Amino acid sequence: MTKHPPDPRRPLTLRDVSEASGVSEMTVSRVLRNRGDVSDSTRERVLEASRSLGYVPNRIAGALASQRVNLVGVLIPSLSNMVFPEVMTGISEVLEDTGLQPVVGVSHYDPAREEQVIYEMLSWRPSGIILAGVEHSDASRAMLAQAGIPVVEIMDTDGTPVVSAVGISHYRAGRRMAEAILAAGYRRIAFLGTHMPTADHRAIKRLAGFEEVMTRAGLTVVDREYYAGGSSLSKGREMTEALLTRSPDVDFLYYSNDMIGAGGLLWCLDQGIDVPGNLGLAGFNGMELLDGLPRKLATMDACRLEIGRCAAEIISGKRAVAPGEVIELEPRMDLGDTIRRA
Repeated sequence: MTKHPPDPRRPLTLRDVSEASGVSEMTVSRVLRNRGDVSDSTRERVLEASRSLGYVPNRIAGALASQRVNLVGVLIPSLSNMVFPEVMTGISEVLEDTGLQPVVGVSHYDPAREEQVIYEMLSWRPSGIILAGVEHSDASRAMLAQAGIPVVEIMDTDGTPVVSAVGISHYRAGRRMAEAILAAGYRRIAFLGTHMPTADHRAIKRLAGFEEVMTRAGLTVVDREYYAGGSSLSKGREMTEALLTRSPDVDFLYYSNDMIGAGGLLWCLDQGIDVPGNLGLAGFNGMELLDGLPRKLATMDACRLEIGRCAAEIISGKRAVAPGEVIELEPRMDLGDTIRRA
């Protein structure tokens, strides 16, 4: 008998997993509820079929089994990152009069952890999911595609969303910042940021766009300083001192975020360095928290509040989007007091 793939227009059932794994629905149920005596090979076959299909069990029992709860899952990579409170503010403002309530999960920039949180959120049948980024595991994408609810990926538009996305192009943001720095006459430019081999996709894209413009101008980033862990003013000071001690002829420091950039600015001012005359600096995020610095750090606003509002409008039905639609916002650049005026 020919097996046909499940119809994406209807919710997946135990029968779909049963057919895909070649075992009974009762065995599937035992595996997914972690009950009963099931062999390891059968358990793995069922779990693999469940993951590949994107099946998530329904934890709403009895009379509520066919309904949705009035919760909206919001999955972010970090609670310590100062970017996300403003996103949450935008989400909460829009959902306030809808009867929908946001519930937050944290992935810690770990794809496996994100997959687990998505699974747990979907098992309670929320009314929608908002999650950061467009890079996810295959299993996460399968679950989101089969969820049958509004799904909005936020912050980033450089990729293919599962359902819809709202954000900015970080690649273009990096290009724009490089163009502004070069237009101001800086040429020996260094980069300071987090270790980014896999985790911080958005910072990776900004740096890629930045380096593309540098390459076109016949230049390269002359030095780099990386750190692990959370961003802080003290970390920015340490990194800046280390890089400028190693490469004193650098004339511009491009930071992956405003927090470490602000720390670097404070260190430079303490050392009596002429900013922006001899040394320019720029960060990213447009954090109002840092507006009280002795000099205003050059930065780019990532449209955080607007992203949160727009995502919540889609989830609540206040804004209609087509499948696969990407809403790209335009970040605002502020040269502040740390880039020479061309």
